[in-house]
Amino acid sequence: MANTLTLIPDKPKAWLILLVWAFLFLFAGKFVLNDALPYFGFDEEVFGRFWGMKWPLIGHISGGLLALTLGPFQFWTGLKAKFVRVHRWTGRLYLTGILIGTISSVTLALTTGLAIHWTWAFSLLMLAMAWFFTTGMALRFILLRRFQLHKEWMIRSYVVTFAFVLFRWLNSTPILVEMGNFIERGPTMIWISWVVPLFFTEIILQWNKK
Repeated sequence: MANTLTLIPDKPKAWLILLVWAFLFLFAGKFVLNDALPYFGFDEEVFGRFWGMKWPLIGHISGGLLALTLGPFQFWTGLKAKFVRVHRWTGRLYLTGILIGTISSVTLALTTGLAIHWTWAFSLLMLAMAWFFTTGMALRFILLRRFQLHKEWMIRSYVVTFAFVLFRWLNSTPILVEMGNFIERGPTMIWISWVVPLFFTEIILQWNKK
């Protein structure tokens, strides 16, 4: 991650990382434009059955968007090196976004989630816990000034943050939609959206360790 988001990559690895970030930006951008921003119009038709819980939903979306947007700046080594205070403040805002998003997610899981099915509510709660605790571990290690562990847990945290984008994509993929109704496929897709990416992330993080 040492060359992440440098302005002029001069090594193949740096170019590969830049291409990955570009893909993630485009992938997330589509999610933001199509699935997240329409809710801020406060149109009852857009909210549908969530209208009665619109404020927890807005809190969930707002916190998620804040974390999704600010997360990449935490891995920008040039920003950390030259603008330490900016890096710290974006980190604090990232943590705030996840705290708001987690509280809102738990509220939604225990209300509208349970109204759908307990398995759906449970999967949402586990995703919220993964989001909260991966970020909490990152906070713990930066307070202990164990910077490498802090970076690794920030990576895990952002992988979980991106799960919301991946879930939306999975839920709109025709071949998966045909696999069953939402109660049958929804909880499984939630688990897949964060467990599988974290599995591969862990392999990458541990690959060169002795």
